[in-house]
Amino acid sequence: MHCYDCSQEGHNEATGIGCCTRCGLFTCADHSLIMRSPVQRPIGVIPMTSALPARRLVCGACRTAEAA
Repeated sequence: MHCYDCSQEGHNEATGIGCCTRCGLFTCADHSLIMRSPVQRPIGVIPMTSALPARRLVCGACRTAEAA
């Protein structure tokens, strides 16, 4: 798969490294960001937050939209 953003810019040779967890488009290393997100799991009636955050890959457009 090729990076969607690179193909829009005319650079069709860029290989995608992963799929954006928000929009689902493939993105390359230059157009993607690794975000950390807390993981919560129920322990009885109180949700516990894991000490280690999970990773998720997002494209630049989705990161901009999340920060707005």
